[in-house]
Amino acid sequence: MENLEDISLSSIYKRKKSDRDIFEELMPTKVKEVLLVATLYDSYSIVREGQFTDKIFGEFLQLNLYTYPRFTSVNSETDALQMMKERDFDLVIIMVGMDKDIPVKMADVLHEENDQVPILLLVNNNGDLRYFQEAAHQFDSIDRVFVWNGNSNVFLAMVKYIEDKKNIETDIKNGSVRMLLLVEDSIQYYSRYLPMLYTNIMTQTQNLVQDESTDDLHMILKMRARPKVILVSTYEEAIEMLYKYRDYLLSVISDVKFSRNGVDDSEAGVELLKYVKQVLRFPVPLLLQSHDVNNAARAREIGAEFINKNSESLSMDIHNFIYKRLGFGNFVFKDMSGNPIMVARNLQEFQEMFRLIPDEALLYHGKRNSFSTWLMARGEINIAEQLLPYRFEDFKNTEELRDFCLDVFEKVRVKQMRGRIINFDPAVVDSDRYIVRMGKGSLGGKGRGMAFMSNFIENIDFKKIIPDINIRIPSTAIIGAIEFDKFLELNNLYEEIYCNNDYEHIKTIFLESHLSEGLKAKLFRYIEVIKGPLAVRSSGLFEDSLLQPFSGVYATYLLPNNHPDKFVRYQQLVNAIKLVYASIFTESAIAYFDAVNYKIEEEKMAVIIQQVVGREHDKRFYPSISGVAQSYNYYPVSYMKPDDGFAVAAIGLGMYVVGGEQAFRFCPKYPTINPTTVHDLVRDSQREFYAIDMAQPDANVVAHGENAAIKKFRIKDAEADGLLQHCASVFDFENDDLVSGVDMKGPRVVDFANILKYNYIPLAETLRFLLRLFREAMGSPVEMEYAVDLEKGEYGLPTFYLLQIKPLIRHEEELSIDLGEMDIDKVVLFAKQGMGNGEVDGIRDVVFVDPAKFDKLKTRDIAREIHHMNKKMDAEGKEYILIGPGRWGTKDQFTGVPVVWAQISRARIIVEMGLPDFPLDGSLGSHFFHNVTSMNVGYFAVKHHSKEEKINIDMLEEQPVIEEMTYVKHVRFDDDLKILMDGRSRQALISKK
Repeated sequence: MENLEDISLSSIYKRKKSDRDIFEELMPTKVKEVLLVATLYDSYSIVREGQFTDKIFGEFLQLNLYTYPRFTSVNSETDALQMMKERDFDLVIIMVGMDKDIPVKMADVLHEENDQVPILLLVNNNGDLRYFQEAAHQFDSIDRVFVWNGNSNVFLAMVKYIEDKKNIETDIKNGSVRMLLLVEDSIQYYSRYLPMLYTNIMTQTQNLVQDESTDDLHMILKMRARPKVILVSTYEEAIEMLYKYRDYLLSVISDVKFSRNGVDDSEAGVELLKYVKQVLRFPVPLLLQSHDVNNAARAREIGAEFINKNSESLSMDIHNFIYKRLGFGNFVFKDMSGNPIMVARNLQEFQEMFRLIPDEALLYHGKRNSFSTWLMARGEINIAEQLLPYRFEDFKNTEELRDFCLDVFEKVRVKQMRGRIINFDPAVVDSDRYIVRMGKGSLGGKGRGMAFMSNFIENIDFKKIIPDINIRIPSTAIIGAIEFDKFLELNNLYEEIYCNNDYEHIKTIFLESHLSEGLKAKLFRYIEVIKGPLAVRSSGLFEDSLLQPFSGVYATYLLPNNHPDKFVRYQQLVNAIKLVYASIFTESAIAYFDAVNYKIEEEKMAVIIQQVVGREHDKRFYPSISGVAQSYNYYPVSYMKPDDGFAVAAIGLGMYVVGGEQAFRFCPKYPTINPTTVHDLVRDSQREFYAIDMAQPDANVVAHGENAAIKKFRIKDAEADGLLQHCASVFDFENDDLVSGVDMKGPRVVDFANILKYNYIPLAETLRFLLRLFREAMGSPVEMEYAVDLEKGEYGLPTFYLLQIKPLIRHEEELSIDLGEMDIDKVVLFAKQGMGNGEVDGIRDVVFVDPAKFDKLKTRDIAREIHHMNKKMDAEGKEYILIGPGRWGTKDQFTGVPVVWAQISRARIIVEMGLPDFPLDGSLGSHFFHNVTSMNVGYFAVKHHSKEEKINIDMLEEQPVIEEMTYVKHVRFDDDLKILMDGRSRQALISKK
């Protein structure tokens, strides 16, 4: 394995080219500006008082061509030269009037001015054709001569003729587009043929892409994949084109008599078509056209079709040839005698019938390469390309051919969907290779993160880079934010919810309201297919935004999804979605909106439905490992640097980690280094874990909220389930050491030693690599949530699942703070470990937990008292300094004060204070911590009995008391405090001025 540090994002992010990507690369050269040079009289006869542009626009519009060229008319050579100096033109068209020599001389002058711009002559009447027909090859500066028959579609043909000529090389290289070769030397006939060919080809291509699941842009792009029409007039030119592009030839339409070896040869067309049949691996449709009907028999002899040039139905004959023979119509499966047996109107029907058709039909079409021709016409470039190199003779029998083709169809279909957001289809909702969209509109913050991750991991060959683990996202469906608007509209809820601050009332009316019929139908079909627990998660527009944090504010509901009655499972899912919608209106969410100065009406809610990662063990469903990792570490130790990042891991559901409970922290760059003592590890080891209780199929999220299906279990239950072998060590009393694995007796310590020290799975390097790539891709530090399934999955390997990615908003440390010489008598606090940068003015209030009254069994009561103080400060519009023991924002009441961010939203500086026998371990990795750091709140830790750091509790006690409760005190200094935070040294000083 190569060194992961040496791999850059740009070197491995090889975006798989979907057909859409290929379409975008096609036709790089477009004719956008046309200079039309004609005498006043000639231009009047064409332009007819301004209708000319309208007519050309009409021709392009009829074919749904969304760009059409701008025509600029001038009347003289002088004006033409002046215009060419002033503007860049892609094509010059010179009208031939009464004098035939003037236009030719003008072409020479313009060609000399700019030899990169093609020049076409347009003859105004058939009477002049003989002269130009005979002399056309003598004009070096003129690309080709056309004749104007009063029909403006000749201009479309002239523009497309130049575009195809210029683009054929790149379009074949980028998109394997097909070429239709037209061999015709008669100006009159090709001036009729080309407009007909282009109109027919474009109309047919357009009909093929009228697919309601495809967006308009995709349709426009797909039009670019149409066959290129290349016009040549001599045998030698035709042979040159065949030699260069024979593998991409769609068809040859040839005249009978044209120049060969410098002289007109009445055998040239027949000889050319014979040659085509000899050199091609597969037969292509051939068409011989002549005004002599006797040539029809010669066409039959060489297996070509025939069209009479003088036919009254010439246009219809061309149309039928293109439609039936070039793959634009329905695919007609035929038997060996050429009799139709089945007709497929689209790709889906084609694939379904492909399984059923008899062997002889496979034999018939396989020998003719009909499949790739038809698929190519439909813009199915990736499928056609894979079929093209093979001949029927390459397979032992028809069954082998059938299996090969079906395998190609499936591989391309899955490949096309990978990393993409695809419209709802029950057949694919349980895949972890793409995201299914149920309803339009924004995906919201988390949804965008999921879509980004999905696309990201499908465009990097992780199998090659980290071969010992699969990297995936869980199967994910997203309900777009438009459904939220529909929900409010359908149930007439706007007025009631935005004028009402009562969350319980809003929750009740949401549960009584109805989702749209379309969404209900999709959800029901979804629940019929998906087995196993589901997570129903919020994805608000503002969540995980690069500008504002909204982390963990809205609800997430976990459902066992194992009730025997699918109608019950469906109702549980619907209720969870409505409750996620309602969570916008909780007190906690409203406090956020106020804090970040957003209006609640601006928030829209998308909903993510994901299969929960994990396995079921004795009615408990949970992942082997879940955790959080950040690319920036605010508390580096030893020789770790902030940019080395850190990760937190635990057994069971991730809510244990994001809730700030006792999980295992490590640095992905130095996974074997642990800065804490063995005794600290034993003391702080994970003792419990969360799992979905599968014994509760009736879990009621309406009555019991987010934790309805969640249960806390002892870590010994995970050992009984066989999960601890690679995730824990045993404390060996005799040697005062940890022994990896759980084969000995003794206290279990969840330290993931087998994984992190002995690399049972490459978790550390996967985290480190992904953090670096995502940081580079997002242009900011990132935080990701992950889960690991240690059991063997695809390729017999464990699987690492990315659950969420979000920017870790860190205000750049532009301000350098000089803490200066401290006046020890004035210091309220000095900390050497923390975050935040800048000088904070206007604060004189301090809310602190009285160390003398602190009781670690009463931390919930302490949280309530702080909430009370925060509400009061909010009402007064004041900010304050908050000081208290242990870990802020933890869900574990025995490791700190279990506040949520909304309960301390007015705190500008938050301090963790060490006390005897009470752990001091920052809330890194928790939702709480993400929000605090994102809002540039100062966050500091001061250890107990530190010689360098201090909190002057005595000074706090001396200040006037504004309010005192059982455990918490609010004091106010007479003057504003001096608050300095140095982001670079991570030190902070709070003192009296």
